[in-house]
Amino acid sequence: MWLLNHGAARRFEIPMLKACGFDEIFLPKSYPADPGFRSASVDFTEDRNLTVPAEDLAILNAADWYGNPGVEAWKVANRHFGLLFFILHKADILNGISRHFRGAAIWRAYGLELTKSYSAVRHYFGDGMRNIENIGDRFWFGEAYQGLSEIEEEKIKKKRIYLPLGIYPYSSKDEWNGNDRRVFFICPDIGFNNYYCKIYREFKRDFSGVPYVIGGSQPVVVNDPHVLGFVPGEMHERNMRELRVMFYHSREPRHVHYHPFEAVRAGMPLVFMADGMLDKLGGKGLPGRARTIVEAREKVQRLLGGDMRLAAEIRATQVRLLDAMKPERLLDTWRMNLAHIVDRLESSQAADALSSPRKKRIGVVVPVGYRGGSLRAAKLLAQAIFEGAEQAGEAVDVVLAHLDEPGSYSAKDWADVPPSIKVRSFQWRNLDATEALRAMRYAGHSEWKPKFNDYLVIEDGIKQFCDCDLWVVISDRLVSPLLPLRPSVVMVFDYLQRHYDVTTIGEMTLLANRNAEHVLVTTEFSRQDALQYAGIRADKVTKVPMLAPEKGDAERRPPGAESHYFLWTTNLGPHKNQRRALAALQIYYEVYNGRLDCRVTGVGSDNLTKSKLPNLRGLDQIVGRSPMLRRKVKFLGELSEALYRRQLSAAAFLWHPAELDNGTFSVIEAAHFGVPSLSSDYPAMREIDHQFQLGLSFMDQEDPEDMARRIHEMEVCSVERERALANAEQLTSQSVSHLAPAYWNVLRELL
Repeated sequence: MWLLNHGAARRFEIPMLKACGFDEIFLPKSYPADPGFRSASVDFTEDRNLTVPAEDLAILNAADWYGNPGVEAWKVANRHFGLLFFILHKADILNGISRHFRGAAIWRAYGLELTKSYSAVRHYFGDGMRNIENIGDRFWFGEAYQGLSEIEEEKIKKKRIYLPLGIYPYSSKDEWNGNDRRVFFICPDIGFNNYYCKIYREFKRDFSGVPYVIGGSQPVVVNDPHVLGFVPGEMHERNMRELRVMFYHSREPRHVHYHPFEAVRAGMPLVFMADGMLDKLGGKGLPGRARTIVEAREKVQRLLGGDMRLAAEIRATQVRLLDAMKPERLLDTWRMNLAHIVDRLESSQAADALSSPRKKRIGVVVPVGYRGGSLRAAKLLAQAIFEGAEQAGEAVDVVLAHLDEPGSYSAKDWADVPPSIKVRSFQWRNLDATEALRAMRYAGHSEWKPKFNDYLVIEDGIKQFCDCDLWVVISDRLVSPLLPLRPSVVMVFDYLQRHYDVTTIGEMTLLANRNAEHVLVTTEFSRQDALQYAGIRADKVTKVPMLAPEKGDAERRPPGAESHYFLWTTNLGPHKNQRRALAALQIYYEVYNGRLDCRVTGVGSDNLTKSKLPNLRGLDQIVGRSPMLRRKVKFLGELSEALYRRQLSAAAFLWHPAELDNGTFSVIEAAHFGVPSLSSDYPAMREIDHQFQLGLSFMDQEDPEDMARRIHEMEVCSVERERALANAEQLTSQSVSHLAPAYWNVLRELL
């Protein structure tokens, strides 16, 4: 797999690979919309030589080989290819190779400017984490020029392999006439690239008064009539034929552009600066070489003035620069070094075949003492991961971890967790920056550096949860950044802190999102918050379907069953809209003569009128002044699962008057019992209604009068609302088993 799109490099390296015995070569069919890929193009011609099945080739051709190609593409790659050339444009490709590719991976290096190194590039993209270390003996640093690795870190330097770049086809096209008495200078990206802008300004200063044209792609228009911008290939070749001389500015010791060699092939005189890469390729002693700008300008002016003797000397000798790039001179080096890579790969694969791979393990972490819907969500997520992997034939172990705090949980809280999922308790432990650095060093991340003053680690009494390969944290409620001993995913149900003052760790929750490798959300509303509020890259956020409790032993009651109450599920949060809800109930009873009682349940609901929380102040007075509210509204508090289901199954309907959140499982659970629901009208509830086809009734949660009117309608139109409910088949289609693959398809990418 030659995962590059550089046209000139492809014209040389593909024939070289074939000459070395590689008959089947895959080329990527897309590349980033980035000015740095100005020399890139797509080539389909090698596809006809592949024996890869059509369906596999379609997956390869559709993949993003500069970012995240996806697990399916890596599976195909492993089935058919053993050697992979890549360049590092995003962290995703190196992470993907490290996690998924089983062949030899060659980081193709053509050289960087003086101030940069490939080690620094790796650190930037890898954030100091292990990546090439995980590839092990299968990683190679494929330098195109001798000495590129001399400034690199030891782990790159010791894996250097010399695969010299050449020119193909080599045949000279000496059609130069030089009738256009101007200097040809190539300088792309002037309008936005500081590196090339500096070169452009220096050239204009050094060659002031000398006629010139400037070639090179210019995505941003440059206000200079001498700058040509992009020109078709035919015009570029004509410029090589007709312009009098090319000047090449670079003194970079580890990088050279392609256009000086184009000029030499065309027979165009080349004046170039000393001490750069061209010196290493045979440029020393050539008459076109200049030690100073003054000397370079003097030679250029002589050529422009008609010194054909100098032109002849330069043209006759500069072909030496191409000698080092003749394919026939480089072929033995390619054959020898690729054979070495293949031999090492076969040894590595033989050793791997003798080892017994352990089953992957995913930890689902409940970071705070969640109860109610959030706790149910954690259990459902663990179940979905396990079932999704099992259905894909890629079974994993799943561990559900909860806080070990007095009074938070008891054994019965985990009695409904399937036996296939292990439950483990833990406590959070804080490490300062020095301790965090030491821990990461012990874990093998030798270049990682702390960015924060303290970090959280999971103290489970075993291995700080490092026996798990991936951590999935339920919500972003972390008081400090998570120490990245393992890759982490956060499952964010909502970003209420954007809309309400619900947390004292707002900045920390944003860090939890940004530090995670991926963010899962269950509604489009939360996805937009993740992008716009949390500032997460779109490719790091995935919307997965909402998981809801299974039917269990719920029996759908017969239509028209009598009930004398409806159920209001709530808690003490400010987004639960308690003040308007009580106002609506008062109108329902005192204006509409409502006959149904209201039973209030949920964590803390028995303290709703007693709480001193700012959003609940005065509710006791509202209830105290209304005899109807005192008589008809019953505050039950948090109920056991069995008791809650019993209350729900006999209710006339479920009432959900919250102002804004990520929706509620309760309306789905109610539908299993044949109980309709009346809900506030906000995006998440509309999405739930659409996904589960619930036939919800909606009300304006900001208008107590509308809320009261809709409650009354639910009372008098109960049979019609029951008929609108999703049937058993529709609900079954949204079971955990049916939705589990959507979760597994995301998480398997990160293992």
